[in-house]
Amino acid sequence: MAHSLPIQYDFSLRDHNTFGVEASAHAYLPIASSVMLAEVKSDATLAAMPRLVLGGGSNILLTKDFPGLVLHMEIKGIEIVGEDEDATYVRAAAGENWHQFVQWTLQHNLGGLENLSLIPGSVGAAPIQNIGAYGIEIKDRFHSLTLFDFETGEQTTLDKAACMFGYRDSVFKHRLRDRAVVIDVTFALPKKWQAVIRYADVTQELAARKITQPTAQDISAAVIAIRTRKLPDPAVIGNAGSFFKNPVVTPSQRDTLLATYPQLVNYAQPDGSVKLAAGWLIDQCGWKGKTAGAAGVYENQALVLVNRGGASGAEIAQLAASIQVDVAQRFGVQLEPEPIFL
Repeated sequence: MAHSLPIQYDFSLRDHNTFGVEASAHAYLPIASSVMLAEVKSDATLAAMPRLVLGGGSNILLTKDFPGLVLHMEIKGIEIVGEDEDATYVRAAAGENWHQFVQWTLQHNLGGLENLSLIPGSVGAAPIQNIGAYGIEIKDRFHSLTLFDFETGEQTTLDKAACMFGYRDSVFKHRLRDRAVVIDVTFALPKKWQAVIRYADVTQELAARKITQPTAQDISAAVIAIRTRKLPDPAVIGNAGSFFKNPVVTPSQRDTLLATYPQLVNYAQPDGSVKLAAGWLIDQCGWKGKTAGAAGVYENQALVLVNRGGASGAEIAQLAASIQVDVAQRFGVQLEPEPIFL
């Protein structure tokens, strides 16, 4: 069956992953509308190919060439779609830049997403990873999303419960992996906004700015300043932000570690578990600022792996594995990468 889709073959993905790793896709298609997804589904040759859905490329490590079809989500659009006494509902298309979307909400005096400022990536990828920072996760502001189901060929709406959000986790990493493509996401932004400033970095930054009653814009500015200091700009040095999840342990495991390491950075969680700071664990193992070939660990934040120039995805993966081994041997804690390895 003939199609008119603008597919490019043997396409370099170097400029489409924030690590700046050189890898190619057998076939590449920018998706500008949901209709194009239906066209891919209806073409037997394209539908049979392995698929990779790409947004901003900020949560992926390409360790080899991709042998199938890359669908690069470029659908755009942001609109207020409704309100009730509790919230204003804002829908953003999957191809919108996440940080620019957050700034759009703030410009329209809609608070709620400010703690998630400057996180790289796209709106469509945000619920897949249930991105979070400084006390807020996507699930806290999520209302619903629209997806295209490659199994049925239909568009479906999922609510929060159906997305099965967890820590950097969702149904899209499990039952709907390789099947669903997010088209747009609707957020419920609270009308009774309250500042979320329980993280020390944020309170210290606000204090330094002499702000005692912060607005949503103030918190966004503080978070941008913190992230700019801690994290390298992918346009300057290749990286995917925080590379490892903060490991979750039991209170007894935390207490055992505290007996040996009194400075252990840890955060009690609402469910009774304890989250450890992965960056602190890596730093204690002496990895901060280290280099292995062309891959390395960022000087200002041990949680960030970087491409110092010309590193392959395999080199970065090997560095990550070495760090995992060291942390496990010293602390008895398993680190889990955030990016998806391909």
